[in-house]
Amino acid sequence: MITRVFSVRTWVPVGVLTSLAYCVHQRRVARAEPRGPDGRQPVDRSQLELKMVQVVFRHGARSPLKPLPQKQQAEWNLQLLEVPPHTQFDYTVTNLAGGPKPHSPFDSQYRETKLKGGMFAGQLTNVGMQQMFALGERLRKNYVEDIPFLSPTFNPLEVFVRSTNIYRNLESTRCLLAGLFQCQKEGPIIIHTDEASSEVLYPNYQNCWNLQERTRGRRKAASLQPGISEDLQKVREGMGITSNDGVDFFSLLDNVAAEQVHSLLSCPTLKRFARMIEQRAVDTALYVIQGEDRESLQMAVGPFLHILESNLLKVVDPATPPDKTRKLYLYAAHDVTLVPLLITLGIFDHKWPPFAVDLTMELYQHQESKEWFVQLYYRGEEQVPKGCPDRLCPLDKFLNTLSVYALSPEKYHTLCSQVQVMEMESD
Repeated sequence: MITRVFSVRTWVPVGVLTSLAYCVHQRRVARAEPRGPDGRQPVDRSQLELKMVQVVFRHGARSPLKPLPQKQQAEWNLQLLEVPPHTQFDYTVTNLAGGPKPHSPFDSQYRETKLKGGMFAGQLTNVGMQQMFALGERLRKNYVEDIPFLSPTFNPLEVFVRSTNIYRNLESTRCLLAGLFQCQKEGPIIIHTDEASSEVLYPNYQNCWNLQERTRGRRKAASLQPGISEDLQKVREGMGITSNDGVDFFSLLDNVAAEQVHSLLSCPTLKRFARMIEQRAVDTALYVIQGEDRESLQMAVGPFLHILESNLLKVVDPATPPDKTRKLYLYAAHDVTLVPLLITLGIFDHKWPPFAVDLTMELYQHQESKEWFVQLYYRGEEQVPKGCPDRLCPLDKFLNTLSVYALSPEKYHTLCSQVQVMEMESD
């Protein structure tokens, strides 16, 4: 029954979606020549016009979410919270309907954990602020300076901003916007966010019972897998951790990544095993997510993919009113968002998404043929999405890739409640 409900949609190339050749913008001239599936030469690159950009990014560097149970702790000094003046940029946070900012249960939980030095868990540091400012400057170079796509000052009619309702993400967004628009604006900056119970910018285990049930046992079993289990024990012994205490490769990576980017060191063992810790965290995540489990990936990022897909479709639909689309969509997310997102797109590089990393999606239209194309970048590097013959992907093929995992809100809730329905029937 579920397989019927979530059958794959196929986007038939008709009208503006017909794709016979590939071309990229003049600013990509130095890169490899894209070719169509029929082997034809690419069309004139100068005929491509950028229509929309969507950027999904991870927040900047922060303090650990949970300290490790060890005697020697890194010192998270309050000076790390000093805001660089050039990143200051006023903004307002609302819910998705434009109402008051929702309560953030995550921030309340983080404030319950005070680290050595005085900082709370999960706080954005000035290192992270600078990372985000630098990302904003890179976007400015791409879309303001290299090509006159965006206005040099923030314009709410051009830019839509959404973030998870966690303070480090809101502040990361502020810093990105400060770098992108050099602290200049023509109107109010509104960052839209959602209640934690219905957030879809990360895998929402609390709201999706089916996803919670599928992954609960996998996470426990992952640490018992051959190789993972032995390496975990090796790190624990090196750190002098005798009991489990919830220490797995996720918590180890969380601490080692935070310490490294701030040039802090709590334990030499973390530094010595840093590369192995990252790889085993990736292995654990892949075991938990299980890429062949389509429905788990759908529940993890399907609603978010649906949002990205809808933004594309609104732009290519000539009936869409101009005030219903934006040139730039910014989404402040997390590493746990990007891993399954990259897997669904077929571009996961088996490396943990670092702080301030971005996944950028560009939509182009050929001025003569009126064909549409998508160009994807991860960490500033061109990518070839799954199902696409080249780096410049015909829109219909890219939509086919998204449709395998994208879920409308209705289908998402149906799939998430499947476990609950089965439990009720068995009572």
